[in-house]
Amino acid sequence: MFFDDLHGLLRVAIVSLLAYAAMVLVLRIAGKRSLAKLNAFDLVVTVALGSTLATVLLSKDVALGEGVLAFAALASLQWLVSRLSVSSAWFRTLARAKPRLLLENGEYRRDAMAQERVTKSEIDAAVRNAGHGRLEAVVAVVLETDGSMSVIVDSAEEELTALRSVQR
Repeated sequence: MFFDDLHGLLRVAIVSLLAYAAMVLVLRIAGKRSLAKLNAFDLVVTVALGSTLATVLLSKDVALGEGVLAFAALASLQWLVSRLSVSSAWFRTLARAKPRLLLENGEYRRDAMAQERVTKSEIDAAVRNAGHGRLEAVVAVVLETDGSMSVIVDSAEEELTALRSVQR
């Protein structure tokens, strides 16, 4: 009921240790961006790594070496996509979303909200979470590429250069 045999338990214990070590090693070699929460591709890689790890740990049909190769392949693909995104504007446009302006100078941008499927209440919550109670004090709310919302408040002495890359 709780397990089939001791051999199966021993296999899971040993493969868990080795697969975990291999995944940590692959991710350290791949760099900090490997588990970044920046775009859809990064999310896919993160989910695929978790799924691959679970399969390696629990399936007797998948050998540890095959799992390690899958980890390396996923990390390499993520590295390649991020490298191409840095070096090619065309590829960057294809692979990455742009941040989107949802509220500007206290006014909701309904067209952007509709396209991004964001409600007023979600924007209001982001403003509250940033510690503000008045929309009029907010210069911008930006839907970032990772799905989070940034709230920028009015600051007369600062030029808002961080909004240059935001899709209006």
